[in-house]
Amino acid sequence: MTTTTLAVLVPLLPFLGAAAGLLLGRTAPGYVRPLAVLPTLTSLVLAVLVAVDQGGDQAVNAATELTPTGSVPIELALHIDGFAALVAVLVGLVASCVQIYSTGYLRDDPRYPSYAALVSLFTSAMLLVVYSGDLIVLLVGWEIMGICSYFLVGHYWETPEARAASLKAFLVTKLGDVPFLIGLFALATDAGSFRITKILGTVASGGLDHPTLIALLLLAGVAGKSAQFPLHTWLPDAMAGPTPVSALIHAATMVAAGVYFVARLLPVFEASQAAMVVLAAMAAVTMIGSGLAALAQDDIKRVLAYSTIGQLGYMTGALAVGDRGAAVFHLLSHGAFKALLFLAAGVIIHAAGTNSLAGMSRMRNLRDRVPDAYWTMSVALLALAAIPPFSGFFSKESVLGAAEHVSTGHTEHAPGAAGWIVLVAALLTALLTAAYATRLWLLAFRGHGIEAPDHGRQPLTMTVVLWVLAVPSLAFGGFAYGTLPDWFDGRDLAPTLTTSVLGTGVALVGGIVTYAAWRHTTALAVRVPLGAVAAHPEGDAGLVEAEAIASHAPAYGDVASAPDPADPGRLLLGPLHRHAAVGFHLDAVYGALFVRPVQAGASLVRFLDREVVDTYVRGAGALPRWLGIAVRRAQTGNVQTYVSALLAGTVVLAVAAVLVATGA
Repeated sequence: MTTTTLAVLVPLLPFLGAAAGLLLGRTAPGYVRPLAVLPTLTSLVLAVLVAVDQGGDQAVNAATELTPTGSVPIELALHIDGFAALVAVLVGLVASCVQIYSTGYLRDDPRYPSYAALVSLFTSAMLLVVYSGDLIVLLVGWEIMGICSYFLVGHYWETPEARAASLKAFLVTKLGDVPFLIGLFALATDAGSFRITKILGTVASGGLDHPTLIALLLLAGVAGKSAQFPLHTWLPDAMAGPTPVSALIHAATMVAAGVYFVARLLPVFEASQAAMVVLAAMAAVTMIGSGLAALAQDDIKRVLAYSTIGQLGYMTGALAVGDRGAAVFHLLSHGAFKALLFLAAGVIIHAAGTNSLAGMSRMRNLRDRVPDAYWTMSVALLALAAIPPFSGFFSKESVLGAAEHVSTGHTEHAPGAAGWIVLVAALLTALLTAAYATRLWLLAFRGHGIEAPDHGRQPLTMTVVLWVLAVPSLAFGGFAYGTLPDWFDGRDLAPTLTTSVLGTGVALVGGIVTYAAWRHTTALAVRVPLGAVAAHPEGDAGLVEAEAIASHAPAYGDVASAPDPADPGRLLLGPLHRHAAVGFHLDAVYGALFVRPVQAGASLVRFLDREVVDTYVRGAGALPRWLGIAVRRAQTGNVQTYVSALLAGTVVLAVAAVLVATGA
């Protein structure tokens, strides 16, 4: 088969698996798991073959016109460069791991067939975005992912949290998609085509008439999809979905699509220095804000959700300084260790019976209950904190190095202001990342109190996947540095000495300070036994996320709201903690600025409809009814009455005629 044929099969196979899974889910449930796993695994193998064939050389391009439009044509086009080839491998790997993991995690869930089909469709849509060479076809995959996320986040629709989270994710991402769509049409109008290669050619020749406007419109869609400030608020709430869905969305699909889109069309954004500065500022606020929020979260999945927002900020920061190689490098590295973090968190939640880090910190020997999750999550957290030689070190340092080059004037891909903004924010974020990673590890695995419950060994399909993802989390950085420069536009991926020392130094400081704070708070805390565990529908066969009740805090109720006296985050953040814990009240701000005015407007419209419009409608019906009543009362059936009325009318008419004649 040719590379083009293999590339077409990569997104097609998961789509066919999704269709077959939906059709056979009820009639032949035994085929559901093979139809979920095998097409995705095959797609991964084909993506690897495409990457090997592409080899980091010239991009593979192929196109056929879908339908004549009379103006700008829409084409079914492929554009596979080194970035696309590697990102497709990441998507296939994470999706395959999620599908395998889910066979154990949701093994008794009656809605598993629809869940597995939606995950396959989600994967197919992301692969379509990655390989597409036409912006309209890319938009199709972009929107399908939004629809799939709505259903997957709302998988446990019985709970109000899942329903609200799915609706919020859909509406917020669609809010960004409106200007995004306008930007796509404006870009195609200036370039005369939706083909990515032709658009990049137009940009190179200076053919864009409105580069700043187009770039800002496109950034709105990217901010929504990749959960960047100010449209990031949907992502932490999306934790109401199953844990494997969180791993898929946060690691390789949906949120990665926005970063990948900017990387693919980076020259469009580089055509406007104002857009690059805006991108840098957006990345800086996202990185720092999410790092502070992660340090204050109690739910282990929300910690990882805010972590994802911050790491996406790193990627957009690399793009803001004009280095798409560093951005995609960190996207690949982050995809592996973040998927591992979420899947390991699912195992830990199963063992502890709670999402709450406060609840876990009141259990001893939890790490002995889940040795696989303990060791693999430790690897992933070290990669997240960018400790050498783990993969996150190499990819984060490439971002810092790119920012340093721009800020010191060694490269001119972006304004110097953008370089300084990204460099300072990224260093501060490295400190915060190490702090919340250390906090998570200490609270989850170094708890004191009652013995952790023993739910038995997790299914093999869950634990094997953890070790598979641990390999790239540990070794991908060095491997990419040594063997993959051709896939990154020939860029040297080696970290610079200055940023390596600074980045590693601040990460170590963050970890050490957090550990010292934990030792201090632990020494002061009075440990009490865990009260009770209330089940929450998160999967099956004991795979539940529960709320742990603290017996010493009856005024608080559950651990989600009862503070853990050993939590170092409270000591480190001080009075900022309560604001960071609720995402700095951004949801409340949106509620005041948008939700309440819309609700007030809806109430006004309802009042006008009921009290004004309906009044006229009711009056239009009442007037004929009253006339009818009056006329009906005159119909007595008495002939004498009718004759008398006739004579009276005749007299009246005669008198009127005489008066008129006299007046004339």
